[in-house]
Amino acid sequence: MTGRAALWPGPPAGLDEESPSGSPTPDDPLLGARLEAVVDAVDAPDVLLALSRHGRRLVRCGGTAPAPPLPREDLRYEIGSATKTFTALLLTRLIQDGVVTGAESAAALLDPERPERTPPVTPAHLITHTSGLPALPADFYARALPAWHSNPYARYPASRVEAAFLRHRSRHRPGTRWRYSNFGVAVLGLALAAATDTPWEDLLRTRVLRPLGLHGTVPRAADPDTRLDAVGRRKDGHTPTPAFDAGGFQAAGALRATPYDLLTFLEAHLRPAGSRLEDALRAVRRPVLRRGIGHRHVHTVGWFRHPTAGGPMYFHSGATLGQQAFLGFRPDTGTALVALCTRRFRAHDPFITTAYGLLADGWS
Repeated sequence: MTGRAALWPGPPAGLDEESPSGSPTPDDPLLGARLEAVVDAVDAPDVLLALSRHGRRLVRCGGTAPAPPLPREDLRYEIGSATKTFTALLLTRLIQDGVVTGAESAAALLDPERPERTPPVTPAHLITHTSGLPALPADFYARALPAWHSNPYARYPASRVEAAFLRHRSRHRPGTRWRYSNFGVAVLGLALAAATDTPWEDLLRTRVLRPLGLHGTVPRAADPDTRLDAVGRRKDGHTPTPAFDAGGFQAAGALRATPYDLLTFLEAHLRPAGSRLEDALRAVRRPVLRRGIGHRHVHTVGWFRHPTAGGPMYFHSGATLGQQAFLGFRPDTGTALVALCTRRFRAHDPFITTAYGLLADGWS
């Protein structure tokens, strides 16, 4: 694996270049029919696909359940781990603004009085899943088990996340191994909050959501109004699930957002020029590490990055106890795709792979 801290100074030359693909535009009836066919094929109570091609948008929605009181495209959906792409952009914004460097000790940010561990785990390690932390704290499962089918994360508050991190000792040097970690990104959110003396949700709102005009994107802790929220379902596709409570893992999975906000978020990554977050948006797309056989798996600060025939595509998925989400974009075709559904992930569930395939093939 390659890729270290101190930190993604800017995108490689040509990163924002787009090449004409000859693919259909969003107002092409064949493209609309294809999206409708995918929506019809998904076995979930509520399904939504939102596409942007060079800024022109197309939304198709449906599902096996009766239509909710509000249009599906106006609801807020739980995006689970796709929240990490927002936290990644927050980190790069804070680095660009000189608030943090990304290379300081996360433990020192949380508790300046603690003796420094060597080598330190940094914010850069935490966001790129190279901190050496496991997916979840060792004692998470015992605490979460009584609420495993309702809201397990709610039983593990921020104070326990911080304590578990400060006592953890990894067997591997930070920056040497990749392991996807909700724990690590949760710690990052707490560390950034400590560094700025501002709760993560307020920090995200002022540094990312408001500058991008994302007024329909909220963490549950910051907005108790649930009238606009889509209702998740369990694996049976019928039983409602409680609204997801991320507990101390806010930065790793707490956000709910409207499809239009998610498209706006992705469009900002496609066309960062002129944005108040331009430097951060460019930085968050830069590849920072490779892993696996032949280093075929490429990661940026906040996105998985895979090759296509026309150029790289960037994506991240997420899931809660009753909803699934896929976010992705392709600079070569100027395309952004949001896919959402309200059914818990099941074994061999095709929803995320179908969304990935839609973005990867370019609709040519």
